[in-house]
Amino acid sequence: MATPLVVIFHQPPRAGDPPLIGLLARARDALVTHQVALFDRAGGRVSVLPGRDPSSGTGESFGERLARLVDEEPVQGGLIVLGSGAVPLLTLAGARRLVATAAGGDRVALTNNRYSSDVCAIGRPGVLRDLPPLPSDNALPRWLEERADQAVAELPGRDRLAIDIDTPLDLALAARIPSVPATLRRLAAQEGFAIPRRDELRAVAADPRRELLVAGRSGSRTLVWLERHARSRVRFLSEERGLRASSDLAIEPAPGSAPGHAATPRPPRSTLGRLLAQRGPDALAAIVAELSDGAILDTRVLLADRLGTDEDAWPTAEDRFASDLLRPSAITDPWLRALTASAATAPIPILLGAHTIVGPGVRWLLAP
Repeated sequence: MATPLVVIFHQPPRAGDPPLIGLLARARDALVTHQVALFDRAGGRVSVLPGRDPSSGTGESFGERLARLVDEEPVQGGLIVLGSGAVPLLTLAGARRLVATAAGGDRVALTNNRYSSDVCAIGRPGVLRDLPPLPSDNALPRWLEERADQAVAELPGRDRLAIDIDTPLDLALAARIPSVPATLRRLAAQEGFAIPRRDELRAVAADPRRELLVAGRSGSRTLVWLERHARSRVRFLSEERGLRASSDLAIEPAPGSAPGHAATPRPPRSTLGRLLAQRGPDALAAIVAELSDGAILDTRVLLADRLGTDEDAWPTAEDRFASDLLRPSAITDPWLRALTASAATAPIPILLGAHTIVGPGVRWLLAP
């Protein structure tokens, strides 16, 4: 049986990186070292390749890069692909299952989430030569299943494997999880990272007289956990799930549609984003206070509502990371700075962030 190739896309730390981007790169660097050792023990052959530079605004899409890789370097033993911030809680048993799937040579793929993938093993990587320019790896299993006629299965532990290190706030959150690699916990401790207003949010969730707002790319699994573990009332706004994964390039056209024809997709919209469009970003605290006694908000949905899905049009990653940490003085974008200042000075606790804090990270955020 041939040894599968494990490709980890990684943008390493660079001199001159802004502070928070540099911190995230160092965290991912530490995670890559852990993942290389993990997949080596599992029987894979690991190759760490440069990822797309998010600050450049240019370069190949994920789909173009992966198609070119398979075309230029034929993979004989199957392929596993992931990004360096992905699945820090992947176990050796999980890595071995991925390796076995890739090495099997069948028309089968294995992922952590078929609708929003972070790691994917492909038994017949030759099909990837036809991969369209998918913007990210999230939609890869959907394309494999709907366009390339591959059977897609999921690893067990979907909630655990949905934790990513996509932002410095994710690092602070992951450091609270006992099974996370020790190098990540040490890095978070060295930086003195704390989750802003966490104790206040936990107090809201523990009080049956109060109400917690959770808004963004969250789903039924998070709501079930909140119903079982939060004593407060919960106002739950699930919006724009699949914001990155629902690429038209990966989805089979609807029956009866004309070949090559796709309806114009509806632009992303957020209930909270629509209110902010009317009242301005500095009204965030007042709006949230009308709805709850504390909130956990996915700001990427708010940015998509305002600026569309192309992240190159959003405020910089450094600005977004500073917003997650409630540091408005470090933000250059006026709209995001005003939004963050409103949250940071609000009399009720408001935490801003990305998908992890409203999804799989909620339990680690609110647990003792």
